[in-house]
Amino acid sequence: MPTPGIPRRTVLAAGTATAAVAATTATSLVTAPAARAAAPTLPNGTSKDKVLVIGMDGLRHDRIDAANAPHLKSMMANGTYGTSLLYSYPMAATSSGPGWSTISTGVWPDKHGVRDNTFIGKNYGRYPGFLARLAQVRPELSTYAAVDWKALDSQGTVTPGADAKLVLNGDADGYEGHDATIAADTESILRHQNPDVLFVYFGRTDEVAHSQGTGQTYLDAIAAQDAYVGRLLAAVKARPSYATERWTVIVATDHGHKDAGGHGGSSIEERRTFVLAQGPGIAAGARPIDTRLVDVAATVFRQLEITPDPAWGLDGKPVQERSADPFDVLQSSLTTRVDETGIPTSVLGFTHTTPSGWSVINNAMGTGGVTEWRGWSFATDEFWSRTHRDQWRELNIRARGVFAVADSDEWDDKSNSGGYDSTLVSPAYTVSGAGTVRLDFTTLYRHEGSQTAQILASFNGGTPSVVKSYTSDVVSQPQSVTVPVPAGASSVSFRFRYTGRNNWYWVIDGVRVTAV
Repeated sequence: MPTPGIPRRTVLAAGTATAAVAATTATSLVTAPAARAAAPTLPNGTSKDKVLVIGMDGLRHDRIDAANAPHLKSMMANGTYGTSLLYSYPMAATSSGPGWSTISTGVWPDKHGVRDNTFIGKNYGRYPGFLARLAQVRPELSTYAAVDWKALDSQGTVTPGADAKLVLNGDADGYEGHDATIAADTESILRHQNPDVLFVYFGRTDEVAHSQGTGQTYLDAIAAQDAYVGRLLAAVKARPSYATERWTVIVATDHGHKDAGGHGGSSIEERRTFVLAQGPGIAAGARPIDTRLVDVAATVFRQLEITPDPAWGLDGKPVQERSADPFDVLQSSLTTRVDETGIPTSVLGFTHTTPSGWSVINNAMGTGGVTEWRGWSFATDEFWSRTHRDQWRELNIRARGVFAVADSDEWDDKSNSGGYDSTLVSPAYTVSGAGTVRLDFTTLYRHEGSQTAQILASFNGGTPSVVKSYTSDVVSQPQSVTVPVPAGASSVSFRFRYTGRNNWYWVIDGVRVTAV
C-alpha cells in the first residue's frame, strides 16, 4: 500500500453507492451488495481438471491456529501447506499491489515490476496473470474472477483473461458485505454452472487488521472468511458432475500485518505469507519448507496439465514439487540461536552441519565472532533475515528452504581477531567424457570494500582455479558458470570462497552441476 495504515481500496464517502452493473461476459460487474445483479453467466467448461484459487488479503498464517477456522484447518490436514516470507524495500513494499501481482503472475517484483500500490512500472505485458495466460494457451477453458479491490481489475493484475468477472468497489456497504456477495455469487456459479478456473478474493481480514490490529476481531474475520471457504468447498462437492471432476483448491495471501495493524514494511509479521493447496497429486498433511508465494500460478498450470514455456520466465514451481537443492536435507539439523539476540528461541534456523559430500574450510578464519556466522553456515530465511532488518537480507527471494550463507557483517558483531575467510566445498561430480561442465545456482551477494567472492573449480582433486569472481551486488538471481573440462578429467569439485571484515554477505542455493 502507498502509506502504511491506510486501507488499500478506494474509499468513497459514507452512503455512496458503487457503479451500476455492466455486461456479464468478459467484462466487469461493478455492484453494491444491496443492489446487485445475479451471478454472471459463464461459457460452459471443457475440462475435468478444475482449479479454485481463493485469495485472502492480509491473512497472517500464524493467526489461523487461534481462529475458529475448521475449513482451513481441514485443508491443511488434507493438503499441502507451505509458509514463507516476502521481500521488502528496495525490491517492493509488503503491500497488496506487489503481493497479488506475485501470486497472479508467478514471478517476483523484479520481473512483474509492481513495487507498491501505484503500480508504476508494471510489466504484465511480459508477465501476465495466470488467467490471462490461460486465455492465451487454453482459450476453451471457462474462467471467472471476483474481487472487491478494484485495482486488481483496473490495473490488469488478476481479472484480464477471465470470461466473466465481478468487481466491487467502495466501502459504503462494508467490506464484510462484499465478501458475502463474492461468496454467494461464486457459490451459485459452482453449483449451477460449469467453470474450469476461478479466482475469488476476500478482503475483510485486511480491513479489520488495519483498523483494529490482529486481535480477536481479526480472528473473527478469519472465522467469517473460513465459513465462506466452507460454502465454496460444499458447492464444489455438491456438483452433479463432481465424481468425474478433479478439483484443486488453493488458498493464499498477499502479505501479513503488524500486531497493531498495518503493513508495507520489513518486519517478519508484515512479510508472512502462505500457500495452501489440496487436490490431485498434492500430498495430505505436507509442510514443505521450500514453498514460495510465486508457486500459486505454477500450481494452477500443473493441475491443468499445462507445461509452462520456459519463455514465460516463471519463478514458481508446483507446490507438490520439491526442490532438488542439496541444502534442504539439513532441515532436521537446524538449531536455535547461540549469540544472536533478536531471534526468538523458538526459531530453528541455522546449523554448521554440512550436507553429505560437502565441507567447509575455515583454516584461515579469525577467532571469536558471532557463533552462528563463523564461516559458511546453513540457515532459513526466517532465521537469517531476522539478524538485522533493512540490509537487503529480505531480498533473498529465490532461495528456498535452507541455503548456504557467509555473512562477515553479522560475524563481526561480536569481538573477534583476524578476518573472515571461509570456503564452501562441493562434492566431486563425474565429468568423464564431457567437454564442459555447468554450475547453476541462485545467489544473493552484497559487495563492499575489500570483500571478495570467488568460485573455484578443481578437476581430479587438483589445485583449484578461479572460474568466476563477484565485485558488485547480485540481488537474488540465477547464475550459470560453464567451465571447459580438461582432457582426461573424470571429476570436478567447486569451491565458494568468501573473505571480508565487517563487510556484507554471500548466499548460495539451488546448486546443480551438469556435465555436457
